[in-house]
Amino acid sequence: MFKAASMLFIYVETPLHAGAGRGLGAVDLPIQRERVTGYPIVQASSLKGRLRAEANRRLNADELQAIFGPETRNASDHAGALSVGDARILLFPIRSLAGVFAWTTSRDVLARFRREATAVGISVNWELPPEPQSDTVLVSSDALVAGDQVVLEEFGFQPGRDQQGQIHKIGQWLAQNALPVGPEYDYWRQSLPQKLCVLPESAFRDFVLYATEVQTHIRLNPDTKTVETGALWTTESLPVDTLLYAPLMATQSRLQGVNLSGAQILEKIRNLNLQRIQLGGDETTGQGVVGLRMANGRTGNPPSSRGGGGR
Repeated sequence: MFKAASMLFIYVETPLHAGAGRGLGAVDLPIQRERVTGYPIVQASSLKGRLRAEANRRLNADELQAIFGPETRNASDHAGALSVGDARILLFPIRSLAGVFAWTTSRDVLARFRREATAVGISVNWELPPEPQSDTVLVSSDALVAGDQVVLEEFGFQPGRDQQGQIHKIGQWLAQNALPVGPEYDYWRQSLPQKLCVLPESAFRDFVLYATEVQTHIRLNPDTKTVETGALWTTESLPVDTLLYAPLMATQSRLQGVNLSGAQILEKIRNLNLQRIQLGGDETTGQGVVGLRMANGRTGNPPSSRGGGGR
């Protein structure tokens, strides 16, 4: 059983392409998605591999092996002490007629996050909002209201007023606990509670399926400066300002001679001080830069069935 756990929040600063290989649809190189919901994810293996690459520069060889496990050729020796979950969607930015863009989410996405937050020992001080009607979105202020509608992409919704202050409270919690720290994020921390928008679950699913960023790439013939045959392709990416989260769990190290508890394992990861890393493909063109924030979670025994235990 995992003895310690935390949550890693991932804020997309440049378009992020965590590829799923060759696609069969309109996009040649689609992003990774959940099979059932179609929600975008970054698979745990991709995230863990990048964390290991960053840790390789800062930890000694024994600590690196104890935390992440041995190299592939010796994988049967023992398992690493750190378990990394898939990075799942929490907030998805959508172009808005008012307010430039909205951070969108849904009741389903928020419920998933609450479940995983409880599992890793993080307390949240907000309740799930009601499910909006099919033609309504829940907003916390008038920042996204143009006339009498909230217009996202080319779709108009009736604004559902935040009578109980639930949406604003969720936005405040995320601004204070999920966005990266540092003065460069002050604007986004102030904006998030005002621009948070809870969509009907079906509408949110459609937006994350069809409102991602699609980039067109070509390869030119160096002599004729024309596109080479078959060298035109499209790549899908998560847009800037997307927020993801991934659980981190740790147990006692299994490498002989390295005695690290689960809490010490997570503290080693925290002390890497990873404020920004690169995820996914197209690294040499500046894609996939993300800001990180590691939240405090469970450091001892798992929380009781009544929840709580985080700070």
